[in-house]
Amino acid sequence: MSRKVKSVRVPPELASIDLSGIIAECENYLRDLESATLLKAQGNREAAEALIKARQADLGRKVGKKVWEARVRFGETRREGGE
Repeated sequence: MSRKVKSVRVPPELASIDLSGIIAECENYLRDLESATLLKAQGNREAAEALIKARQADLGRKVGKKVWEARVRFGETRREGGE
């Protein structure tokens, strides 16, 4: 049974995170999952698994970078007295 989230508290450090960039990365990841499924269906299981592993690591790195960029922006505005 799924539960609905009524509100989400976002730490101030992440208030300026690039959500559209994260969604775009997830779209690319889903596209690669489809490619991996096709590879697996064609009998190339090793290539499919390699593609998924590579894309998972890539997705994690790119999302982590987006979080880091948001924290840097927060730190810069805080230093400037913007908070």
